[in-house]
This record gives sequence, C-alpha cells and structure tokens, in this order.
Amino acid sequence: MRVILLPTKEKNSVAVGVLNRPIRTRLSRQQITGFWGAWAGWTLDGMDSVIYALVLSPALMELLPKSGYAATPANVGFAGSILFALFLVGWGLSLIWGPIADRFGRSRVLAATIFVYATFTGLAALSQTVWQLGLFRLLAGIGIGGEWALAGTYVAEAWPEDRRKMGAGYLQTGYYAGFFLASALNYTIAARYGWRAMFWCGLSPVVVAALVLFRVKEPERWQEDAKVKAEGGLSSLRRIFSRPYTRRTLVNTLLLASAICGLWAAAVYAPTAVVSLAKREGMSPAQDLRTSSFGMGLLSLGTILGCLAAPPLAERVGRKRTLAFYFLGMAICILLSFGWAFYLPHGLRPFIAVLFFLGFFGGNFAIFSLWLPEQYPTTVRATAFAFTTSFGRFIAAGVNFALGALVSRIGTLGKPVAFTAIAFGIGLLVIPLAMETRGRVLPD
Repeated sequence: MRVILLPTKEKNSVAVGVLNRPIRTRLSRQQITGFWGAWAGWTLDGMDSVIYALVLSPALMELLPKSGYAATPANVGFAGSILFALFLVGWGLSLIWGPIADRFGRSRVLAATIFVYATFTGLAALSQTVWQLGLFRLLAGIGIGGEWALAGTYVAEAWPEDRRKMGAGYLQTGYYAGFFLASALNYTIAARYGWRAMFWCGLSPVVVAALVLFRVKEPERWQEDAKVKAEGGLSSLRRIFSRPYTRRTLVNTLLLASAICGLWAAAVYAPTAVVSLAKREGMSPAQDLRTSSFGMGLLSLGTILGCLAAPPLAERVGRKRTLAFYFLGMAICILLSFGWAFYLPHGLRPFIAVLFFLGFFGGNFAIFSLWLPEQYPTTVRATAFAFTTSFGRFIAAGVNFALGALVSRIGTLGKPVAFTAIAFGIGLLVIPLAMETRGRVLPD
C-alpha cells in the first residue's frame, strides 16, 4: 500500500492519498452552514433576477399605458431593453461591495447584499409606472450583483483546498436553481395572481439575509490575515490594477463581459421568444405562460448540469481550455436557437430543445467562481471578484440597449439576439491571454 501525505495548514486540513486516491477533507458544521447560507442567497438571487424576465410582457402591458405610452409590441420590446439596461447598470455598481468586504468581512457584507436585492425586488410590486419599475430594478441590481462576488469569495476561503473547486460548482448551481424556482412560481403564482405577486415572492430572501448575518462566521483565512483590515477599502481597488495583477484584472474583466453580454441577452429574451413562438402556434395566453415556464425550467436544468461538469473538467484540462469549450458551445447554441429555430414554421419545440444545451454551456460562470479566487490574495480577493464580475455589466447594459433598439427597428427578436454570439467569439480570442491556475492552491 502506497501512502502519500502532503503537509498543509490546519485550516486547509489533510490531503491524503491511498493508492493515489485522495481522501476528501471532512467539512465542519460551520463550513456546511456557511455554504448553505451562501447557496440559498445565490439561489434566491437567481430567482429575483429572472422574475423580471418572466413577467416582462404582462408588467409592461399594464404599466406602459399608465406611463403615457401605447402597449404595442415594439414599445414593450424597447421599454424592456431600457429597463434591462438599468438593471445591468445597477449590477455594475455592485462592484462597491468588494472593497467593503475586504475591509469588514465576507458574511456581514453578504447578508447586506441579500437584504438590498430582496427589499427592492419586493418593492417593485408597488410600481405604478414604467419608470418606478426601472428605479426598483436598478437598486435591486446593486444587491444582486454583489451576492455572487461575496458568496464565491466566502466558499473559496472557507472550504478546504481539496474541496473548494467542486464547492464553486455546487455554489453556482444555486443561481440556476433560482431560475427553476422562478419558473415554478410563474407557472403557479403568476398564472393565478398576476405579475405583482411574483415581485412580492422576491421579498423572501430577507429571511436568508438574517440567517447569514447571525449564523455564518467569517472564514478563518480572512480572520487570520491582519492585512485585510489594514489594506481594505478603496486601496484594494488600486491594488488590483497594479503589478502583478494589472493584466489578469483586465483580461478577467473582458472575459466576464463577453460571457455576460452573450448569456444575459439569450437567457433574458428566451421567455419572450418562447411566448412569441407559442402565440405563432395558436396557444392561449395561459398556455404561453406555462410553456415559457417549462422552457426556462429546462434551461435551468441544463445550466445546473453545466455547473457541476465545469470543475472536474477544469481540473482535468485546465481553466482556459474548459472556458473555451463552454464559450464555443454558447456561441453555437445562440445561433441555433435565435438564428435558426426561431424562424422555423413550427420552431417552438426545436427552440426549447436547444435551450437545454444553451443552459448547459451557460454553466461557464462556475469556472469563474473557482478561477477568480485563485488569481488574487485574501487582501484583495473580494474586490477583484466584485470588480471583474460587475464592470462588464456596464458594457452589457449598452449592448442590451442597442439590442432593444435593433429589435424595435427591424421588428424581429431572433436575429438581434443571435448577434450576441459575437461576444463569445471575442472571448475566445481573449482566453489565451488569461492566467492558467490549474494545480495551484488558493493564495494567502
């Protein structure tokens, strides 16, 4: 029998191999509690962010006339693109949470982000005009964008080295479990009580915020590093743009921008596309709604599987190659769904079938959840995670606004969304410039 013992810090616990088969470190109760708190917050984050996509059409049909505009399909599409852009601007502003977390801790700031997005999602139910809804979505976006950075940073630092990579995949499934949850609520609650009830459901994460605040302790890695408190704050923003982090920060930001511009447009417009195809086939409004819920549920299932597949694949072939595989798959699926199936005489079933694979390759965000923490030390990790995952939203906001204008101009949804596949082509060109961290431990 061959035994290999690798010395590690106690907090990262034991890496032991018997006959070259490693024994996984056992998670402590606090690590498990912290993970479920972060996962639940990320799940409800996903639910809150996709609620708007699911209720876009009925909400704008009611609010546009109250705002002085006719509820025509063109106006619904254009107003929807503006509100999506505002939401993405709010998500971009969420980069402020990173420096705060590097200064004051992960769990407390994580609880704050959940509280912010839940509160303003719930308040959206009170909207009487399109502009009020836009304001609430802007403010909700600030909280929604911060949750991923804080949850990803927490899991990376709290879990032992031999489990944190798969932990990133588990964590990322939460966002898309939220898609599934929102689809289920849309299928039941919205179909019976209307779009405002969906936003009231978005208030529920406040309970999770309280759980995180009172039950989840700060990671030992953060507590033991005295420099975090001394060097946190705005100085951490300057550090991620100084040597040796300048190039990796710029490259990571470009990669996230590519992923966000492509996936966000495709996923957000998918329910509207399904409704359009269902109407083309003569379905009733209630059938339209349930069909879109089914399509989004299928997309969510595919993405969860994609998230679980990403960490082992990244360990086997490397982060860069894995991301290239996912980006290529996303580009192909966007072209097949919005550029091909959307224009078929009976394209509903092919479109929904492609949504599953679109979801699978959308699991590329799980790669970033394990990859970004590996590139930065504890003192700036949350800042780097928040900045790189949030700044691209500003670019995506501009793309989304242009997309809405293009939809309104040419009178079709499919081709403009299909053009977002170009974003993944740009990402494929940037990937070779990225830093490969396969086989490296999380830096202190």
